[in-house]
Amino acid sequence: PEDYKAFWQHFGPVLKEGLCEATPAREQILDACMFYSTATDNLTTLDAYISRMKEGQKEIFYLTGERIESLRSSPQLEGFAKRGVEVLLLCDHVDDFWVNVVFEHKGKPLKSVTRADIDLDAIATDTPPKEEDKAQANDMAALCERLKLILGDKVSDVRTTNKLSNSAVCLAVKEGGMDFRLERFLIEQKQLSEASAKIFEINPEHAIIQSLSQKLHDSAQAKEIEDVAWLLLDQARIMEGEEISDPAGFMR
Repeated sequence: PEDYKAFWQHFGPVLKEGLCEATPAREQILDACMFYSTATDNLTTLDAYISRMKEGQKEIFYLTGERIESLRSSPQLEGFAKRGVEVLLLCDHVDDFWVNVVFEHKGKPLKSVTRADIDLDAIATDTPPKEEDKAQANDMAALCERLKLILGDKVSDVRTTNKLSNSAVCLAVKEGGMDFRLERFLIEQKQLSEASAKIFEINPEHAIIQSLSQKLHDSAQAKEIEDVAWLLLDQARIMEGEEISDPAGFMR
């Protein structure tokens, strides 16, 4: 195992290039691949990941990014970590490409944690699901509508999420949309003219979000809600490596 780990550190990205080809050997290559993961400090295989999947978990979750250190601190992982759901951390450039042509392994779909349609409450956890507060749900729905009105075409939608625990907001990609890093690569290569509008997800349990909700019906607070909305959107963009449109305004 140690010899193979040393081999993988040198040649793993090259071997993964084979996953991008429509070859009968693709499954064998996947079996030979090793990945970083939130569950272990050591490299792991897909078979080992599948053996550790939680009850009710149907997908193999992954997150792509530039560096393993930044991946481990991503807000996108908070809800998964809280529920003990393992996520593969993919930081090689080739990872952005093969995950767009390899959709499953041994009957388990591969799914990026940046997707907006993930329901973590459907996966078994050690704690019972929280009773939904209808009044709070209505307040959050109203806040989503206000934020969507403020942010306009800079976002494709605003919605609550259970993917966050410590952070207030994050960006997400709609099902079938292009993931963050691949989109940036295509923009750099002049294959795309601009980034698409992302889904803006808010954490209804976060103090900032709850404070905004409480100020919704106070007309004197309208400017503050607008300022905080743009600030949170720019923070979410920075966390995903996206550019912010007005750096000077963000600093102010």
